[in-house]
Amino acid sequence: MAGTVPSILSVDVEDWFHVLDVPGAPAFDTWAALPSRVEANFHKLLNLFAASGARGTCFFLGWVAERFPQLVKAAAEQGHEIASHGYAHRLVFELTREQFVEDARRARLILEDIAGAPVEGYRSAGFSVNEGTPWFFEGLLEAGYRYDSSVFPAAREHGGMASAARAPHRLAVNGGTLVEFPISVADLLGRGLCFFGGGYLRLFPLPLITAMADKVLREGRPVVFYVHPREIDPTHPRLPMGLRRRFKSYVNLRTTEPKLRSLLARFPVTSFRDFQTRFPAAIGAMP
Repeated sequence: MAGTVPSILSVDVEDWFHVLDVPGAPAFDTWAALPSRVEANFHKLLNLFAASGARGTCFFLGWVAERFPQLVKAAAEQGHEIASHGYAHRLVFELTREQFVEDARRARLILEDIAGAPVEGYRSAGFSVNEGTPWFFEGLLEAGYRYDSSVFPAAREHGGMASAARAPHRLAVNGGTLVEFPISVADLLGRGLCFFGGGYLRLFPLPLITAMADKVLREGRPVVFYVHPREIDPTHPRLPMGLRRRFKSYVNLRTTEPKLRSLLARFPVTSFRDFQTRFPAAIGAMP
């Protein structure tokens, strides 16, 4: 195991139907009528983390938190950090600044009311901040956040900022400061790729994921692992979509849980909140 900093464990707490940018995805006003799987799947994740002694950050959709406040409380009681995934799971680049701030603030206030503690962290739906949303970081500060993990520093469909810094860093924004934790990428055959969450973690073989994690850690960066509750539920309902997107959304679902167990056994993990407290020197500065 390489590096002197721990990795970071994160969960985007959403349900099986919260798949982005798919024509067959259910509309927001139909979500409440759909059968939910998030409660059982999230408790399964919490049990997995407890068995590994792992603590991390849970980015809750505000919509999920409203309907299942007991999940927020259970995560907090087990020592996990509560953070925000926005309220309605909308792509940032499809929103105006005002719409974004309203959605992000609404989610934070809901979560703080349930958890009884400040919520400082944010992650956008689909890592959908890009060069077309220059107001994003100012909007986060306006909505009351202190750090973010939304930047995907490589090419991708939902957002992606290939020229962005890969290491955690502080941003000076309108007289305030925001810490950015980009999603971890590593170079393979001259291309920056993510290996550490979602479809990437499901697609790539475990030995390659482990090798790339070691590479990131040797560079002095934490590996940001992320998972969704639906990804440890191979039998969850499927949404109608094309073959390519179906592959990306549902490939290797049965591998998620064993891969997670192996990674947590190998790599010490912590939350974004605790990382900032324990390893401030690992967070750089940018203008």
